[in-house]
Amino acid sequence: MQIPELSIQLLSLLFLTAVVASFLDTLAGGGGLLTVPALILSGIPPLAVLGTNKFQSSMGTATATFMMFKNKKVTWDEVKGLMLFAFIGSAIGASAVQLINPDALSFIIPIVLLFIAIYFLVAPKPKENGSEPKLSHQKYKRFVIPLIGSYDGFFGPGTGSFFALSGVSLRGRGLISATIVAKTLNFATNVAALLVFLTTGKIAWVAGLFMIAGQAIGASLGSRFLFKINPSYLRILIVLMCTAMLIKYSISMGWFFG
Repeated sequence: MQIPELSIQLLSLLFLTAVVASFLDTLAGGGGLLTVPALILSGIPPLAVLGTNKFQSSMGTATATFMMFKNKKVTWDEVKGLMLFAFIGSAIGASAVQLINPDALSFIIPIVLLFIAIYFLVAPKPKENGSEPKLSHQKYKRFVIPLIGSYDGFFGPGTGSFFALSGVSLRGRGLISATIVAKTLNFATNVAALLVFLTTGKIAWVAGLFMIAGQAIGASLGSRFLFKINPSYLRILIVLMCTAMLIKYSISMGWFFG
């Protein structure tokens, strides 16, 4: 698989996309709904799109996880088992996606993105307060966590939201607690998938480095606007931007008007 050499204009657009995606992700989540289609539109092969997205997003989850441990929002004993099963699930998912025909993947990725975007827009917000667990810790760890982890390794966007939602609905956690744990699990899944993509060489390094810089700037800006903007409006904006990029990609592939 040959990764094309990107122009400075395209790299600049990827950088700006990462800034916007990280800014919106900090406030409302869903940044992957922007970075993945942007990487597709840049002409990078599908597998390298997923690998590069993992490369640039890993830095954000690593920083968030470090801050959670540093500020004692979560303990290692509390999440180490969950992180291990998340890691294993993601490694399996990332390995499985390597076996899919790239031509099929170029069609699958936009379809899945569209469904995730719709879910992201209409999914009900989890309750702030905790409730009675509906699933035991062991069953949750051994079945639910690896399942979500395998999705992240295979594809990715929306994983943090899925981890948080499962923590609230299945383990009875409060929203804040579930979100904190979700950050650590998302870090584990990102690292596992990134390791797989590293071994297969499916990463566009220059694009990833430009996007990492954009992620850092966007996260910094987003943290200054926390609680000042209605996340619901941002979710609509993210879905609209994602849909616009997917339509542009579909037209460029000749699926419509071709």
